[in-house]
Amino acid sequence: MQGAAVLCADIGGSFIKFGLSRKPGEVEEFARVPVPKSDWRALAEALRGLSNDADGSGVMPIGISAAGLVDPVTGRGLSANIPCLTGLPIAETISRATGRSVFAANDADCLTLAEANDGVGRGHSIVFCIIIGTGIGGGIAVDGRILRGAGGVTGEWGHGPALNTSVEIGGRLVHVPRFSCGCGQSGCVDTIGGARGIEKLHTLFHGEERSSHRIIDDWQVGEAKAGETIDAYLQLVADPLAVAINTVGPSIVPVGGGLASAGTLIAALDEAVRARILNRLDRPLLVPAIRREDGGLMGAAVLARQGVDDVRAA
Repeated sequence: MQGAAVLCADIGGSFIKFGLSRKPGEVEEFARVPVPKSDWRALAEALRGLSNDADGSGVMPIGISAAGLVDPVTGRGLSANIPCLTGLPIAETISRATGRSVFAANDADCLTLAEANDGVGRGHSIVFCIIIGTGIGGGIAVDGRILRGAGGVTGEWGHGPALNTSVEIGGRLVHVPRFSCGCGQSGCVDTIGGARGIEKLHTLFHGEERSSHRIIDDWQVGEAKAGETIDAYLQLVADPLAVAINTVGPSIVPVGGGLASAGTLIAALDEAVRARILNRLDRPLLVPAIRREDGGLMGAAVLARQGVDDVRAA
């Protein structure tokens, strides 16, 4: 399947991006339609129509990147943003609807596949791709293939506890409460590590609301309050990320998500993390991902090709 064309879909919280990959390393977006979030039949029908429009032969396999977990054993999804995927055997259901071979994984895993095969992780044996956007996520690839843990949970460093409950800023020690997390736990890195987390920390420290973009911009020009917020953010996030990196042992950590576009912030986080890990490096470890715009589609295409190869080899 290395040179064969495949179809790919990136099912996000708002839209289905549907694409065609004619050969490895390339993908073109074919269509974009709203996601029927609560109706799996409508979702399956939409994918059937899109796949037939893109490939009249009816034989191209489909790779699917989904916003949510995909259990590698049962194939069932778990998604807060797309309720109809929860409990649904995604690949099996879409395969029946389309008459095609279908392979599904979560969106962080697909971005990881894209970066490991056709991004900054290419040529690296172990790639730990992290997502720092509205929230926190991640995935792991070994030799170009995603590592799929029990229940579809691998590389999800955002849903473990932040190690510190206090940080030193401006010469004073400030307590950081364990905020409630959408996963049902409290104190997760996800609650303070993403864009909303930066805003939450700024309000906690300074009693005022600012957008994460403004806080980062103000920090870059030396504004004191923003500087304290980002300094605390780096302390809080670098510790659990360093633990994850020591555990996984990647030689590159591509960074996706909205905050990856803040290059100065990622560089500062990289410096803080490298000071905390055992493998001392004299080069950046955390680097902005280059497949941030098409990572879901590209990763889904890689997934489809690898999936077909696995079926043929079995």
